[in-house]
Amino acid sequence: MQRTAEGRGPVRYGPPAPQPGLPVLSDLVSVLGAAAGRSSPQPPGGGLSLREAGCRYWGRRGLATSPENVAAGPGAPALLLALLGAYGGDVMLPRPCPAWWTPQVRLLGRRAYHVPTPAECGGVPDPYALLETVRRVRAEGGDPRVLLLSVADDPTATVPPPELVREACEAAESAGLFVVSDESWRDTVHRPHDDLVLSPAEMLPEQAAVLVDLSGALLPAGWPAAVVRFPGTPRGVRLRAGTLDVLTATGAVVAGPVAGAAAHALDEPDAVAARAYAAARLHGLVAAAAHREIRTAGGLARPPQAGRHLYADLTPLRVGLARHGVGDAMELEDWLGARLGAPTPGGQRFADELGALRVRLSTGPLLGATPEERLAALTARDPLELPHVRSSLDLLGSVLAGLA
Repeated sequence: MQRTAEGRGPVRYGPPAPQPGLPVLSDLVSVLGAAAGRSSPQPPGGGLSLREAGCRYWGRRGLATSPENVAAGPGAPALLLALLGAYGGDVMLPRPCPAWWTPQVRLLGRRAYHVPTPAECGGVPDPYALLETVRRVRAEGGDPRVLLLSVADDPTATVPPPELVREACEAAESAGLFVVSDESWRDTVHRPHDDLVLSPAEMLPEQAAVLVDLSGALLPAGWPAAVVRFPGTPRGVRLRAGTLDVLTATGAVVAGPVAGAAAHALDEPDAVAARAYAAARLHGLVAAAAHREIRTAGGLARPPQAGRHLYADLTPLRVGLARHGVGDAMELEDWLGARLGAPTPGGQRFADELGALRVRLSTGPLLGATPEERLAALTARDPLELPHVRSSLDLLGSVLAGLA
């Protein structure tokens, strides 16, 4: 990661999404290998078999979908850029939000307006703050048309309660906003029987699109593929057509062999489903242990519920950090990352306040330094008892304890 002062801000040095740190599932390797000889490109928006697999994926989650209402692209950023480009208008986002969302909006020459999230979770804006911000922005000549949110969040690793998702959707509907729900992390929920994920498309079937990046849970990050579900309405049809125009103009298509692996993963055969469940369980156990280390040292963090990360607020340790010359999130990113030997992107990356001492910690680096160690963590009955996992957690605890 670039760490010089000059390199802090550019998008190209932004933090990647937290990686699983696990070997690629052999089942997926076989599918990709079998398709490696295909030379025909996928059409913009994805071929029929990939889109049909997306329909089956959403059908298992209670969202009946037709192939003509689905589009695929080479990863969520390319697909979201095309969708926002087709829809038009300014975009409302929660604060904090994924590091790549705001650059997408600005790249299109649109304005991004960040709205605070509720105290108990991230991913969705506070509904009252959303309405007030939309009113103010329009009074000042802005043109907010889209609300971008997440029901399983990066960076906060939280799952908004259904009632908060419902209230945010009601606020968006009353403000005339189209909702784009990034659900890439919904299949990484640590306790799926305890934390219910509610999609805005269930509440606003005519006014919400659903975006899923398969690298969230189903595919390796190096095999980029994502799908988006549009409303089955005339406006949804027009939006999909406009999205395909942008994908075509930019050449943003899914590679043929990857499309086959993506369709296979979206069908969630036993091996894929079992790996996703086991990985979510592993990262959940390690994230909970890291959360305990942070709280023991006097830091703050919402209990992690999904993903491969957690969001730590070290503001209570400000005096101890100041002894090391750390006064903002940028400096915290450098200082903590150097001591842990892993990227710890500061809150400024996620549109958070620079003065708040917040960082996103990924659980992947805590699983071990080699593929063998990480696989051992995946298959262990209690990964927290493995020496290399315990050592990583102890290092985190000792670094934070030194700030007391």
